[in-house]
Amino acid sequence: MKQSPVFILGGAQSDFARNWAREGKHFSSVMNEALIGALEAAKIEPREVQTAHVGNFAAELYAKQGQVGAFVLEADPVLSGIATSRHEAACASGSIAILAASAEIEAGRYDLAAAVGLEQMKTVDTVTGGDFLGTAGWYERECKGKDYPFPRLFGRLGDEYDKRYGLREEHLTRISEINFANARLNPLAQTRSWIMNKEDEQQQAKFNQRIAGRIRVRDCSQVTDGAAVVMLASEKYAAEWAKRNGRKLDDVPRIQGWGHHTAPLEFDAKIAESRDHPYVLPHTRQAILDAFARAGVGGVNELSGIETHDCFTTSEYMAIDHFGITAPGESWKAVEDGAIELGGRIPMNPSGGLIGAGHPVGATGVRQMLDAWRQVTGNAGDYQVKGAKRFAVLNIGGSGTTSCAFVVGR
Repeated sequence: MKQSPVFILGGAQSDFARNWAREGKHFSSVMNEALIGALEAAKIEPREVQTAHVGNFAAELYAKQGQVGAFVLEADPVLSGIATSRHEAACASGSIAILAASAEIEAGRYDLAAAVGLEQMKTVDTVTGGDFLGTAGWYERECKGKDYPFPRLFGRLGDEYDKRYGLREEHLTRISEINFANARLNPLAQTRSWIMNKEDEQQQAKFNQRIAGRIRVRDCSQVTDGAAVVMLASEKYAAEWAKRNGRKLDDVPRIQGWGHHTAPLEFDAKIAESRDHPYVLPHTRQAILDAFARAGVGGVNELSGIETHDCFTTSEYMAIDHFGITAPGESWKAVEDGAIELGGRIPMNPSGGLIGAGHPVGATGVRQMLDAWRQVTGNAGDYQVKGAKRFAVLNIGGSGTTSCAFVVGR
């Protein structure tokens, strides 16, 4: 059955370097700054919005607040009464919000939806925050009472690669360097003003500090306060919107394909399930293949680039071969030959990714979608991939538990 297309009309995000508590702001104010910014950027009136889906991981923990979807109404009184909901899938919460909004459009329920991603994380100390993040795994079995549980889990992802295929530390370090370098070109990236000077011994000591297992500070995504919004539309609305803005419908980006798979929650169960599989996370691989198939993409070489989930360098290392840039276990080749660099044959994370741009957990999937839109519309500024026509997104929740993949193009 052919699905109705879902168009992306634009969006906006907050500056990921901001600390909302220091500004004395409730998360709703910044969330709605992003929503109003998205409406203004897309030239949409608030009265036209029919539904909103909010991706958020743990507002109950970080901000002592549930019912996050209702805060959309605070952006403008005219929004009172619209349908809203909140979606949670750990770091893939934003993508689940996008999938839910898309499904409503495809079903013909609504013609215009706001997909909103939100997380405020700088309300607690690092250890407490790490414990909160542990609820994205099987808390009682894997994370309770452990310092930095997710660096440990993603360190084990690297260990599994090392066991099966071999893994050299310098390849993870290079992934980190690429993402930090890309982030310096992104005016909204959290680390854009970080120096990252190789000659600075004190700085190198900090970034070389080991956190858990093979994971060092430089291998980690950032603790981030952030909000991001994309406006999604049906073909009917997009056609009217394009006409009033003097554009052709064919030039409006759309979600060409998507994939969504869930693996067992516990990391050990994932690895046991994939023991005889060439890919370490086969459900992630299948989500990518599903997105490719729905988009009519024959392989990764038909893409202009990828925004992928680099919560740790090991997850980006995994994504390289899972996207098919290399054969399984040979991700190091794409690191060494520069394929994933800005200007390479398949750039990954030109925005800086989660390591460079920041990782507000519930907002990450929406920010990735927004950056894919920026790329295919030529609006990515200094980190624009030249001639970008089709971009992929991979957003992962938990230790490879929820995998959401998209292909965006015109």
